[in-house]
Amino acid sequence: MTNSNKAAGSLVLLAAATSLMVAQAFAQTATPAPSAAPAPAITTPASPAPTPSAPTAAATPATPAPTATTPSAATPAAQTPAVQPSVIGQTAKNPALPHNLSPWGMFMGADIVVKLVMIGLAFASLVTWTICVAKLLELRHETKRAKKRIKVLGNDISLMEAERDARSGKDAVSKLVQSAAAEAALSDTVNDDGFKERVELRLSRVEAAMSRRISRGTGMLATIGATAPFVGLFGTVWGIMNSFIGISEAHTTNLAVVAPGIAEALLATAMGLIAAIPAVVIYNHLVRMITAYRALLGDATAQVMLLISRDQGRRSLRIARAAE
Repeated sequence: MTNSNKAAGSLVLLAAATSLMVAQAFAQTATPAPSAAPAPAITTPASPAPTPSAPTAAATPATPAPTATTPSAATPAAQTPAVQPSVIGQTAKNPALPHNLSPWGMFMGADIVVKLVMIGLAFASLVTWTICVAKLLELRHETKRAKKRIKVLGNDISLMEAERDARSGKDAVSKLVQSAAAEAALSDTVNDDGFKERVELRLSRVEAAMSRRISRGTGMLATIGATAPFVGLFGTVWGIMNSFIGISEAHTTNLAVVAPGIAEALLATAMGLIAAIPAVVIYNHLVRMITAYRALLGDATAQVMLLISRDQGRRSLRIARAAE
């Protein structure tokens, strides 16, 4: 009977040790950092050795059971950090927001009215720069020719000589000389005080014609500079209207509903300013250049009148000498 009790005690110890090893292995695989809870289970198998009774030996295997369940209870807590990075790593994207917020993307996503406003403002900007380049080249060329012709005109001693030098010229100063020579040829047989007035009238008309020709296109710049901001403002108002309509239809004040219309409105305003500001600056610069060119024509007119006065003085002197 004693041998059987000893054998039963040995079996109980072997079963407890086996269950403890299984519990430790399970805890190591389930959690990266196992707790020290299985340690008290090591001391429990030492009690059955002096007591050979079977009931106590049968009760001892129940103690390792909590040790096996204790690490398993911590497994869900250990697994939760593995789920959290995947949720945090996801970027929250709102499908209602436009993916392309560049100027071209906003233009393509704009309303048809806003698109027409933007196209009109882009065309106005193109017209502005075209006029700028054309008028700058024209004014520089005409100013250079006028200065050169005025220098030649200052060296002439008579209207006939000036007309000979300017006969093949196409610039404004040459046309002034040709017009004065034509009036002098018509009034050759008439010697009165009205000759200078007629010449001045002709020269003033030629000067006005040259000024109108050189000023062509500047009126368009003034129009663009004055109206482009208001056209851009119209696009702004229309974009804000679309934003409010989107709010009323979506029944929300979310930024995804408001942002596209506001962006289109601001883009239309920006394009209006882009078209208007250069137009005003270029217009003012061209006006200054045209004023300087008109001053050159005024100098040329004065030079022509001096030649006519000299010719009249010589003619009066010849008549006086002939009368003596």
